Amino acid sequence: MIILNFAHPLTEEQLRQIDERLIVRIEEVRSIPVRIDETKELAPQVVAIANRANLTAEEWQTLPILINPPGYSPVATALLAELHGRMGHFPSVIRLRPRHHGATDYEVAEIVNLQELRDQARMRRLANQHTDR
Repeated sequence: MIILNFAHPLTEEQLRQIDERLIVRIEEVRSIPVRIDETKELAPQVVAIANRANLTAEEWQTLPILINPPGYSPVATALLAELHGRMGHFPSVIRLRPRHHGATDYEVAEIVNLQELRDQARMRRLANQHTDR
């Protein structure tokens, strides 16, 4: 598993928590800086951010990849669209939460399989289309 970290560095404890939730082992963590120029269009900047992962087209489609998304939601959502296009599916993402109320210490809450979430939503949509008739 390769973790593409688009956020703050993950601690050893967080990496251990991630490893406990995965079926495969973490092989590598790639820290990818995210800096946005607010005076320029977002899309080309997100393409450049994804390019900094240094993965080939084949690797995007075949390697097990886990994403720690950036905290800035416009970048995170645009980046997920870009990664979906490269991977052919939505990636799984790391969800962190504060360990204590109001604290700046974060723990891993869960690994969210976005493709599964999307597939389930599609099934609900299809089921609702049949019941609307």
